[in-house]
Amino acid sequence: MPLSFVAALLLVILLVAALRARETTGGNTAFLFLVALCALQSVVVGLRWGYHVEAARYIQPILASCLPPLVLFSFRTLLQRDDLEDGLMRWLHALPPVVMAAIVLFVPALIDVALIVLFVGYAIAVLNLGRSGPDGLVEARLDSAVAAHRALVIAAVALCLSALFDLGVLLAFEWSKGEDAAIIASNANLLGLFFIGLTAFVASRAHPSAAGQASPPEPSPSEQDREILDKVQRMLVDQKLYRDDNLTLSRLARRAGVPARQISGAVNRLAGRNVSQYINDIRISEACRLLRDTDMSVTAAMLDSGFQTKSNFNREFRRVTSLSPASWREQSRPAPALDA
Repeated sequence: MPLSFVAALLLVILLVAALRARETTGGNTAFLFLVALCALQSVVVGLRWGYHVEAARYIQPILASCLPPLVLFSFRTLLQRDDLEDGLMRWLHALPPVVMAAIVLFVPALIDVALIVLFVGYAIAVLNLGRSGPDGLVEARLDSAVAAHRALVIAAVALCLSALFDLGVLLAFEWSKGEDAAIIASNANLLGLFFIGLTAFVASRAHPSAAGQASPPEPSPSEQDREILDKVQRMLVDQKLYRDDNLTLSRLARRAGVPARQISGAVNRLAGRNVSQYINDIRISEACRLLRDTDMSVTAAMLDSGFQTKSNFNREFRRVTSLSPASWREQSRPAPALDA
């Protein structure tokens, strides 16, 4: 069985798992389409290089040209709605498969060169989306914003590596008449599996929402920052908004009636961290109180303080306290009194 068929099977399993998780936690449909596209592409790669199906030669580059625009679109769904391109620009991203179909029919010698340019160009565009850091992904759940931004960067790198594999296929045909092309293509497919796993991870934590608020008149920066941070702090603590595991910067901005960029700027300047870390600090503080003052289990304290995954909870707990939750509880609880 071709290696790409194994990759396709794993991608289908990943897609089914993402669809099941979407029923309970929500999710980003664009990323699910991305998983499905890569599974289909893996099958076509296996048919071409494993069974030498002639028709796959024409389908594979067209499917490959759909991948970079879908990657860009998927990550754009995590941005502020005001930052999205207008309808005309979005439709321009549908051109790559059309152009690739024309290249396949009329100038097939340019297929690999066109794919290299396409993948590198979109990799740069994806990196440009992340220039504002995790706080720029306002539609990503706050406890996953840092991971979403990290996945964005890795996705851009993976697109560049895919372009290198296409270059390798091109050189293989130039130097060895394509003898090594099958091996190179299979390795490229495994790289796609790694890349899709990361984007699917982001998809399970993305929650698109409505457009943000228009910016009100601004007072002096220092006064505005303090007022915004105080308002956000009161909402998070008094209303226990930090316990909302689906909380995003966009949703927080709408609840506060303050633009997301202003909240991000105030937190960055006054607290010295991004919004995700700031809210996680509040969650960790509550988790510490529960671990110290109650007999609640570590898992129950994690859920009650707003975290949904143990990996994220343990990582943030160590960031704040330098200890694991169990070790912190052991050190923080007073020793039992000895009988006289």
